[in-house]
Amino acid sequence: MASHHRPAVSPRARWMPFELLVALRFLREGRMQSALILAGVTGGVAVIIFLTQLINQLQGTIIDRVMGSQAHVVIRPLEENTQRVLEPGADQAVAAVVQPRTQRLRPVDQWERVAELAAATPGVLAVSPVVSGPAFATRGGASKSVVLMGVQPEAYKRVVRMDDYMTRGRFDVTGTRALIGIDLAQDLGLGVGDKLRVTSAGGRSETLDIVGLFDMGNRDLNRRWVFVALKLAQTLLDLPGGVSNIDLTVTDLFGANPVADTLRAQTGLTVESWMQTNAGLLNALSNQTVSNNLIRSFVVIIVALGISSVLVVSVVQKQREIGILRAMGAQRKRIMVIFLLQGGLVGLVGSVLGSALAYGLLVLFSHIFKSPDGSAMFAAQLDPMLVLMASVVACGVGLVAAVVPARSAARMDPVQAIRA
Repeated sequence: MASHHRPAVSPRARWMPFELLVALRFLREGRMQSALILAGVTGGVAVIIFLTQLINQLQGTIIDRVMGSQAHVVIRPLEENTQRVLEPGADQAVAAVVQPRTQRLRPVDQWERVAELAAATPGVLAVSPVVSGPAFATRGGASKSVVLMGVQPEAYKRVVRMDDYMTRGRFDVTGTRALIGIDLAQDLGLGVGDKLRVTSAGGRSETLDIVGLFDMGNRDLNRRWVFVALKLAQTLLDLPGGVSNIDLTVTDLFGANPVADTLRAQTGLTVESWMQTNAGLLNALSNQTVSNNLIRSFVVIIVALGISSVLVVSVVQKQREIGILRAMGAQRKRIMVIFLLQGGLVGLVGSVLGSALAYGLLVLFSHIFKSPDGSAMFAAQLDPMLVLMASVVACGVGLVAAVVPARSAARMDPVQAIRA
């Protein structure tokens, strides 16, 4: 009695769907083509993730350094204008000439009510009253023009992270205690524990005790700002009970304009957001984002064309195999799925390898490029959402790029394909 032997079936093929099994076989048989297109997808995904992560981190660093020393929204009194009316002559119409007055230090009207209104405004995180004005700082025979910054320490620290900028001492400006920048301290030869005499434009003066030094990352601010208690600044600058401006921090940094517009309409005061005072920076960041989007778009197009071209060649090379599958009863839909799976698999594997390559590039360049102070310009870390987005895009591009070759394979006549 003759024995019948069944062909061995690999365990992997027992559970693997027919379309996936054929797709993997086609990719494995065209190793060189598969390797080239996989390298293209890997490089494309790596470029997208690397550039996006790099630009996002650099933009975040720039914004953090710029905004670290200023409020998101500032409320000030309205500017004073002088209006002069010209008398009409025989052939002369009435004309009004509006000239700005010399701006004197003026308080915000009913600032307590304005501060309460600002604190209750949706989107506002912290409120800090500030008294700022010019003065002269003298020590021995040296004299420097400075800006007195009268603040309430706890409230101001919620707006500006002063603890992060302290190099010596602590942020304590009660009584006659004061803080100065490291550059002003160097210019006047001061240190923690020394005394500094300040004189306002109105002639009022006070001897201050230096209890801390700060470095805002801005030399001009380090040379000019002198932090004192709010009440002391009110006395020196002749603003008893008043404040010159109210500083705000908002929850959404890029939502500062709507908050400023709301408060401007409610108070009738001058209300400016950081997006207005730093329009040049905002424009530069916007241009940078547009450039990144253009680069990503071109990379996606190139990757899609590469996948599509390789699969088109694969359809031509696999005509005989496709014809045999069709003759064995494989429906057109299943043939399409085979080639769509090839595009999706290339996109999936390429996204994994591309993410790893992008992380490697971030690690490499974070060690090469340093800030002027020697610190890392950016961190070697990946945003999980960015990786997920890039992976979805890569798989989607792979599937879309495979549509044309898949439809071409599905339309093949089995007889002509086998004879080819």
